[in-house]
Amino acid sequence: MPGEFELIRRHFASARCAQPGDGLALGIGDDCALLALPAGEQLVVSTDTLVAGRHFPDPCDPFLLGQRALAVSVSDLAAMGAEPVAFTLAISLPEADSCWLDGFVRGLEQMARRCAIRLAGGDTTRGPLTLTLTVLGRVPSGQALTRSGARPGELLCVGGPLGLAAGALPLVLGQQQVAAHLARPLLEQYWTPMPQLDLGRQLRGRASAVLDVSDGLLADCGHLARASGVALWIDRERLPLSPGLLAVAGRAQAMDCILSGGDDYVLAFTLPETALAGLDAPGVRVIGRVTGGHGVHLLDGQGQEVTPLRRGYVHF
Repeated sequence: MPGEFELIRRHFASARCAQPGDGLALGIGDDCALLALPAGEQLVVSTDTLVAGRHFPDPCDPFLLGQRALAVSVSDLAAMGAEPVAFTLAISLPEADSCWLDGFVRGLEQMARRCAIRLAGGDTTRGPLTLTLTVLGRVPSGQALTRSGARPGELLCVGGPLGLAAGALPLVLGQQQVAAHLARPLLEQYWTPMPQLDLGRQLRGRASAVLDVSDGLLADCGHLARASGVALWIDRERLPLSPGLLAVAGRAQAMDCILSGGDDYVLAFTLPETALAGLDAPGVRVIGRVTGGHGVHLLDGQGQEVTPLRRGYVHF
């Protein structure tokens, strides 16, 4: 069984995404990594921890897990309008299984290439399977997107389909089986969510408040409303409802997935109506509006406020 440093050398330090370049001046091998940021830019940092049995099924395909783990972390950079630079990985493993690690690193590297981000270092230790990723990006000074700028009169939008990953969860856990053509788009969204980096870049100077939807649309919009000191009104009839999700889950369950399911990793944002036309993002959908007040309110097709069954994922 390889020791810690042999494991790092064999599986991580040799990966193509761990080689210096594109902002990573010095990577794995020293006590710290060195990043090179252009003048006039700020460093953007976010950390996510994923626990086996809580954030992903255990066991699962290590290749798919490698893709998913990095994608959900990089999504936070997209929400800030940042360009990815590097990431670190702290991984706790029950055992040093070379076959498992080979698959995991392949998935990690494929997503790293798609997101143009490099592995800068991290840590390995023995213990229950746990992944902690810290992603680092860069953004022009003063142009980072935040949650706190929404203003009454603006539109509330999302960057793409919602609810697919939540709809996939019974399939991932083996609790439901459906035809392959119906399962495929749901499973792809669960295992390979693509961070909306291009949309995040386009929203610089346009959007007033942005975040990525990870814990459920209602719950995350609640964070945005609270940070901005406004009320958000969501029109249930304007929410993007995928035919595939509808076929797999039925209308009532599909709507619950959209509103409260989480794991979407699409951007939710507010902006003035005049700023919407300049976006080159076909998947963007206007789902509501910003007003004075507080909280998140859901309207039915007749404009009446309705109470959802649940708001989203709660960690504790």
